Amino acid sequence: MAIAFGLQRFLHDIRYHRERFRQFIGISFVILVSVAGEPKELLFFPGGVLVFLGIAVRLWASGHIRKNKALATDGPYAYVRHPTYVGNVTLGFGFALASGLWWSLPLFIFILFAFYPHAIHQEDENLHRMFKEDWEQWRKRTRALIPRLTPYRPGQRGRWSFMQSLRHNGEPIIALFLLFWLYFLSLGLH
Repeated sequence: MAIAFGLQRFLHDIRYHRERFRQFIGISFVILVSVAGEPKELLFFPGGVLVFLGIAVRLWASGHIRKNKALATDGPYAYVRHPTYVGNVTLGFGFALASGLWWSLPLFIFILFAFYPHAIHQEDENLHRMFKEDWEQWRKRTRALIPRLTPYRPGQRGRWSFMQSLRHNGEPIIALFLLFWLYFLSLGLH
């Protein structure tokens, strides 16, 4: 009976509260393709570049966000509404490519479509509720995942903060975790 309830609860949460599992699934994907990976130089190095780029975007974004206090429209937020998701997508494709596993790319695309549209919608609703007109103006001129070519407010300069990046969600620690798995994957190069 408890197993049926647990499974029923899990399926309900996956359907209605996917955001609870997004980070766990992403981390599991990175570990899975790193452990099972069959890296080949031709794919590993371009994939590694994408991983580094994704990490850099996430670090840049996390040093600008002031969660629930102010609407971040500077730094990477001047170009795209969800730069940490852009970083996740970039590094996810990087790990899929670097792993050399044919099934890693379809799996990653499935994860993207299963989790990100819902997460973006929810985050946009929360930001709209908190920042109303400011968010509406920003949203009109800034896409969710495809960066603008020019900043939202030209000349606006925000300050990146390492401590903010660390406090927001431990982003430098996450970067080290991801780099460890990229290194682990590199050990399998032929």
